[in-house]
Amino acid sequence: MTRTFLLLLALGTAPALADAPEVKQVRAERSGMGWRINVTVQHPDVGWDHFADGWEVLDAAGHRLGYRELMHPHVAEQPFTRSLFDIMIPDGTREVFVRTRCSVGGWSKTLTRVELRR
Repeated sequence: MTRTFLLLLALGTAPALADAPEVKQVRAERSGMGWRINVTVQHPDVGWDHFADGWEVLDAAGHRLGYRELMHPHVAEQPFTRSLFDIMIPDGTREVFVRTRCSVGGWSKTLTRVELRR
């Protein structure tokens, strides 16, 4: 099922630019009833016209579990880490995927697999 989702995702997205936001690190940890996801992103932000503007957490079927909007460019802060709190991940889920977004190129084709340790 995961391979099918990844193939459909690759076919259904617009071509990514060479400078798509890159996930450098992801940390997932239990936080109360949910999860906290910390994502470190690197992107050659140039200002308001071109910057990393978000990332999302997906399950293996491609369902969005969480979205972190990035509200401004991070020209002088590279790489940078932002968190998303209280993500509800269904019991039994062993992995999620993080995908980044750029204000010019849209969603990246690259998915970063994150193993969940309960």
